[in-house]
Amino acid sequence: MENQRKQIAVIRLRGRTGLQGDVAATLHMLNIRRVNHCAIVPDSPDVVGMLKKAKDYITWGYVDSDTLKLLLEKRGEPALAGGRNFVAVNGKNYKPYFRLSPAKGGLGSRGVKASFTNAGALGDRKDKVNELLRRMI
Repeated sequence: MENQRKQIAVIRLRGRTGLQGDVAATLHMLNIRRVNHCAIVPDSPDVVGMLKKAKDYITWGYVDSDTLKLLLEKRGEPALAGGRNFVAVNGKNYKPYFRLSPAKGGLGSRGVKASFTNAGALGDRKDKVNELLRRMI
């Protein structure tokens, strides 16, 4: 097993309509403020609790190194020199979110109102999030 802690890719799929205040604050803390934005977060119990809180608006799963590298190459935006909010990867500073395109081929037969286990798009995808990310890059 790897010594490095796994990272989770979180993608926002639904907008602000009907959004409760505590869920909006959770999405803000996860750095996914708009639809089709993605953030990479560490796998920790605190973050998993936040994901479960916002499960009706996001999908997530474990990102592999190849997909993360592709995401940084294609969609990584350099952070401003004086900015406070950035992610450092290999000596370069990036914004803590990625702007993605809508998924080619759609999000599932039941769309953004059903969970991934019920042929929808929301919730935990485990390792299958990599396939979705590649379709959205």
